[in-house]
Amino acid sequence: MAIHLSAIKRARQNEKRRLRNLHIKTTVKSSVKKVRVAIEKKDVEGAQKALLKVIPLIQKAHSKGVFHKNTSDRKISRLTREVNVLKTKAA
Repeated sequence: MAIHLSAIKRARQNEKRRLRNLHIKTTVKSSVKKVRVAIEKKDVEGAQKALLKVIPLIQKAHSKGVFHKNTSDRKISRLTREVNVLKTKAA
């Protein structure tokens, strides 16, 4: 356990950040799952709506430092590509 005041404060800060990051990650994961479920059901409209909601969440996670830039870009790219493939198959 931390003894110095600065180490105690650092432990407090790390715990707050860990909980914040955990909340953001689970929110993003839940939203991504909604997109993937809509894709599995072949629901083009639902997948597009869910995608438009998840993209800002992923970008916000990047801006908060939860995701690396390449990670957030990769997630957005893959989801967008899957929705676009679904659209072309439906058309």
